[in-house]
Amino acid sequence: MGPGHSTPRHHPRLTALDALRLIAALMVALYHYGGRGGQITTAWGSSPRHQFPHLSQAFAYGCLGVQLFFVISGFVICMSGWGRSLRSFTASRAARLYPAYWAAILLVTAAFALPLARHYGGSVSTSDTLVNLTMLQQPVGAERVLGVCWTLWVEVRFYALFALFVVLPGVTRHRVVLFCAVWTLASALTTAAHAEALKVVVMPEESSFFIGGIGLYLVHRYGHSLTAWGIVAVSFLVGQHYAVAGLWHPPGPHHFSYRSPVVIIAVLALGYAAVAAVAVRGARRPSWRWLTVAGALTYPFYLVHEHLGWLVVQVLHRRLGIPSYGVLVLTVGLMLALAWVLHVGVERRLTPLLRRGLEATPQATDSR
Repeated sequence: MGPGHSTPRHHPRLTALDALRLIAALMVALYHYGGRGGQITTAWGSSPRHQFPHLSQAFAYGCLGVQLFFVISGFVICMSGWGRSLRSFTASRAARLYPAYWAAILLVTAAFALPLARHYGGSVSTSDTLVNLTMLQQPVGAERVLGVCWTLWVEVRFYALFALFVVLPGVTRHRVVLFCAVWTLASALTTAAHAEALKVVVMPEESSFFIGGIGLYLVHRYGHSLTAWGIVAVSFLVGQHYAVAGLWHPPGPHHFSYRSPVVIIAVLALGYAAVAAVAVRGARRPSWRWLTVAGALTYPFYLVHEHLGWLVVQVLHRRLGIPSYGVLVLTVGLMLALAWVLHVGVERRLTPLLRRGLEATPQATDSR
């Protein structure tokens, strides 16, 4: 369907995206547990390379789950912003992000106050912990409580750009296409000009993945068109460059693992292909309930799995003597169980309350 045929196609909830979200989160978890050195080495008592001699190299590519998250986010944010007011869009995003995030900050802060965690660099100061509750710790220079929260700061900036330039004036196909084109060009110019200050806003290293997700949503909503698939193709071609530049390095004794540029590109291509399959065939998939559960667990799991996982690995492996692969499975399982508790006990209760509070229109008072 060409650009002139802009009749939207409305589909039910794309639960297959929920499965992709969980896959991306599990990729990141495998990277954190077995694909890098650092503090997880302390948890295992030796390098994860020794714990997983046949798989640690594969786990090292799990960090690309973040790029998959960004592609999915571009798809979902474009979908959820369509037809919404700025107030409704902002309330929805804030209510989705903050309840589980606040709970994770409190849990990790409490856990790292325990003697068991003394080997992991100590707890974050009270002042910096309070700043973390705003999700603005990185721009103001405070220490992070959650290592993974750098991706949330990227997401927040994407939401702000999309809200300002697309949602505020009103979402249309033309405006979305223009947003993708301008953001792509701005990202290239920011890199070419070595404009460090602009990088904070334009995010050239991450923008391509969000843009790719937006292009795939246009395919899903309006059908095949050269414009939509062109957006996706350009985003992949540019995005793989930044991914390879950021993640590849020559083999050597100073690196925990060696990543192949070809494999990095292949993993990204598979991620794009998976989201594209949902975009094209989403309406013809079965509505399996477990997929919705997978989507519900993904965000709280992503928030808590890293730091709390270190403590679980240390207890299960070094104190109880459980073999490495058993520890890996148990740790992932326990983090998923904790994610379910956070979803049921925190998100289901606080998310609707926060959304309603933010969407409410203040009542004018009579000053007479």
